[in-house]
Amino acid sequence: MRTLILSCSTGQGHNSVAKAIKNVFDARGQYCEIVDALSFISPRFAKFMDWGHATMYRKIPVLFKLGYRFSENHDGSFKEGSPAWRMLTSGSKPMAKYIKDGGFDNIICTHNFPGIMLEQALKKMPMDVYTSMVATDYTCSPGMKDSNLHRCYIPAKSLSRDFTRGKITADKILATGIPVRQDFYTCLTKAEARDKLGLPTDCRHAVMMSGSMGCGPMADLAVKLAETLPDDCHVTIICGTNEKLYEELSEKLSAYPNMHVLGFTSEISTLMDSADLYLTKPGGISVTEAAAKKLPMVLIQAVAGCEEYNRDFFLATGGAVTSKDTDGLAELCLKLLTDEERLKTMSNKLADLSRFNGAKRIYSDIAAHFAAKGAMDEFNDTRRVKTPATPAP
Repeated sequence: MRTLILSCSTGQGHNSVAKAIKNVFDARGQYCEIVDALSFISPRFAKFMDWGHATMYRKIPVLFKLGYRFSENHDGSFKEGSPAWRMLTSGSKPMAKYIKDGGFDNIICTHNFPGIMLEQALKKMPMDVYTSMVATDYTCSPGMKDSNLHRCYIPAKSLSRDFTRGKITADKILATGIPVRQDFYTCLTKAEARDKLGLPTDCRHAVMMSGSMGCGPMADLAVKLAETLPDDCHVTIICGTNEKLYEELSEKLSAYPNMHVLGFTSEISTLMDSADLYLTKPGGISVTEAAAKKLPMVLIQAVAGCEEYNRDFFLATGGAVTSKDTDGLAELCLKLLTDEERLKTMSNKLADLSRFNGAKRIYSDIAAHFAAKGAMDEFNDTRRVKTPATPAP
C-alpha cells in the first residue's frame, strides 16, 4: 500500500492531521508521504493561500466568517463549473500524473479542496486507487458534502446527518475521531509534567493557547488573568508563531511570577498533562487534543465559521464552557481553577471522546479494505516504485 496524503495551505490544522495519519502509516511500515495539493496549481499559489489564510485569521477574522457563511449559503460555491472549482481543478492534471508516476494506490484528503481536485484528476486519468476524505472540524465544511470519494472519516457518529446531505452516503461514513499525534493518547501525571516544566507541583495550572498563530484576544485576557488570579494559580500562555504577541506579553507580564509566556513549543502534550484547565480557541485540532487528555476547556471565541460548530459541539458535551467577552472568560477561569469537583465533572464528560484515536482507526479501516482485496502483500514492498521528490506543477 502506497499512500499519498493531500493536505492544503489553509492553516496548520489540516497539515497536523496529515502528519498524525502519516506517523501511524510509517509505524506500520507503509510508504506514506504528504503533499500540499495547492502546489499542483503552482507553488506560488500555495504560498499565497497560506499567507492569505494566516492574515485573515490574525487580523481580519470577520472576513473569514463572511467567506465561510457565503459558501454555506450558496450550494454552488464549489460545484463543477464554479469559479472556485475551475481554479482548483486547474491543478488536477499534474496531480494525476504525480499519483500515477508515484504508483500510489491509497489517497487521503485532509481538506475538501484536495478532494475536489482529486475527483477531477481521476476523471482525466482513471486509476485503481482508494480515496478518502478526513473531516478536521466538527461539522461538514462547505464543499465537503459534494465529495464523491470512497470513504469519509468524521469526528463523531452524532454528526453523520450533517455529512449525508450531498453525494456522501451513509455507507461511506465512518466515525473515527479527528486524528491527532499519538503522544496525546499517553499521559504523564500532573506532578511529573509540572516537575518537567519547572512548575510547582501543588499549584493550580491553566494553559492558554489560541492556535499556532496566537490569534484572538489573548493579550487582553492574559492581563486580566494576571490581575485577578491568586498566587497559587499559574497560567502558561503559548503564543505559537506570533512573535509580536510573545514580545508584548513578555513585557506586560514580567512582574507576575505566576504568569509564564512561551513562544513556539513542541511540549504541548506535556503542558496539557500539567494543566487543570485549557483556554483555547475551538479549532478542530486543539479541542480534539484536549479531549484526548480529558482536559476541561474554556473556549475563546477568536474566529468564526467552522470554529463555531466546534464550540457548540464541545459545549454540548459538558466538557467546555465559554463567555462572550474577556471579563467573562477570566471569571470562568478563576472559578474553575478553585472548583476541583466541577473540573472533575467536565473531565469525565470528555471520556467517550478521549477513546477516539482517529489516525489508528483510519489506518485500520484502510488496511482492512486492502486486505479484503488481497492486496496488502502486493503493496507492502515500499521500494516497488520510486516516488518523485516534489510535485510537478
